Amino acid sequence: MQLKESGEMYLETIYVLSKRKGFVRSIDVGEEMGYSKPSVSRAVGILRDGGYLTVAHDGGLHLTDAGLEVAERTYERHTVLSELFITLGVDEETATNDACKIEHVISSTSFDALKKHLYESLKQE
Repeated sequence: MQLKESGEMYLETIYVLSKRKGFVRSIDVGEEMGYSKPSVSRAVGILRDGGYLTVAHDGGLHLTDAGLEVAERTYERHTVLSELFITLGVDEETATNDACKIEHVISSTSFDALKKHLYESLKQE
């Protein structure tokens, strides 16, 4: 199953919330993303059916290995791109918003080159 941008966003949000809170429920995801319960419920069902997460009897959301892989990749892209834009002088809010858009469409080749450039330039400072 090929994930769309929204699926990646849900997985990234679950990942971030699990790091912050430990236990994540659909209601937490909806509050974090500003989405309604029906929207989150539908997305969780699609992600569950796609093998990206499981839902425990207590309502806890848990990323599968496949879900964790997508979430970590998306989160890394988000943080690296945000950091790159900030080092270029972009304000934090704009940098974060732009990174959120680009993280879903940038190729692995371009992202790896940007990441390498960022970390090499930070070493020189």
